[in-house]
Amino acid sequence: MQGQMKNLMKQAQQMQAKLAKVQEELKGREVEATSGGGMVTAVVNGAQEVLSIRVERDIVNPDDVEMLQDLVRAAVNEALKKSREMVSEEMGKITGGLGIPGLT
Repeated sequence: MQGQMKNLMKQAQQMQAKLAKVQEELKGREVEATSGGGMVTAVVNGAQEVLSIRVERDIVNPDDVEMLQDLVRAAVNEALKKSREMVSEEMGKITGGLGIPGLT
């Protein structure tokens, strides 16, 4: 029984190390999403950090700021969604779909 417990602890430590490595790698991976037919682009990394937002000059209308705000919000939300999906997929490869809380 004690040998099984040691083996289980060793496996848990190995999984934890793999997860930490993947989380670090995901920080360097980027996803991109657009809105307004490509007029607004948001880039987010695997740590769900917004890295950049690009707005095409043609979409900027001082008389319709609300539309620009909506397009930025839509692009950022879609990029964050893609980032979460990327993280979930990569973590699932390690955990085998165990659904460990706090990892995705």
